[in-house]
Amino acid sequence: MEYGAAPTAPAVIVAIDGPSGTGKSSTSKAVAARLGLSYLDTGAQYRAITWWMVTNGIDTDDPRAIAAAAGKAEIVSGTDPAAPSITVDGVDVAGPIRTQEVTSRVSAVSAVPEVRTRITELQRAIAAGAPEGIVVEGRDIGTTVLPDADLKIFLTASAEARAARRSGELKGADLRSTREALIKRDAADSSRKTSPLAKADDAVEVDTTELTLTQVIECVVTLVEEKRAGK
Repeated sequence: MEYGAAPTAPAVIVAIDGPSGTGKSSTSKAVAARLGLSYLDTGAQYRAITWWMVTNGIDTDDPRAIAAAAGKAEIVSGTDPAAPSITVDGVDVAGPIRTQEVTSRVSAVSAVPEVRTRITELQRAIAAGAPEGIVVEGRDIGTTVLPDADLKIFLTASAEARAARRSGELKGADLRSTREALIKRDAADSSRKTSPLAKADDAVEVDTTELTLTQVIECVVTLVEEKRAGK
């Protein structure tokens, strides 16, 4: 089914969580497109607010400064899986939010409770406004953002596999430094006090280490179709 086609199956909310490099984004976009669902990359929203902080000279090492500015940026996420978009104050930031500067600061900004509250409210509103259903990917979707999601999936993979994938995405990035950066990010996201990266108790875990992207997509599509059939 193409995006935008009228779905014949019941609406379904799918939460896909996991650390970087497990294939969350590619899998989520493909599954949403296949099944006629909306798509939301929540990580892009945290990157967007981090980009705004950096651009506006907010000290990202100062949680109080981050908290004070948490509500200022207007973040709009497009939910078409074929062409997901994100703007901040009307500016297309799909490219700028992927820079190393933003990547190195996003965990610190994301850990501030006021930021998480602001972005979580935005995420819930987007999910509630998707009548056909939606695939939402991130790190705390099944545990915090959408704890009542119809289906929760937690993608995992070895640090080595994730580093290899991310290095490929970053075009020649050093594999060892990429692996170390991923492990550091995992530790920061898993240990933060507010909405840490964690697997929901009722999530289906899918280890993607030995799977191709196509195999992961097929696995998740099957899980969603089974959930829809049971609704």
